[in-house]
Amino acid sequence: MAQLEVDVVATDRQAWSGTAVSVSAPSVAGQIGILPGHTPLLAVLGKGTVRVLTGQGEPFEVEISGGFLSVDENLVTVVADEVTAKG
Repeated sequence: MAQLEVDVVATDRQAWSGTAVSVSAPSVAGQIGILPGHTPLLAVLGKGTVRVLTGQGEPFEVEISGGFLSVDENLVTVVADEVTAKG
């Protein structure tokens, strides 16, 4: 089964890194969903929740204040201005 390699980073630290089956993030134009095989993408992110369904089926969620997301060959990078643990 194809998976994504995902890095979620803030300006001051790495929040999470690992394999995932999907990523959802709040772009300024609406919610973005990423699955393995997604076409290359660069998006500006707004305030909201980034959700990662990990390769082990565990959810990882953080609140972000904005930033950007890039997708290239099953590598997803989320760079956020601020990352806050959800919950």
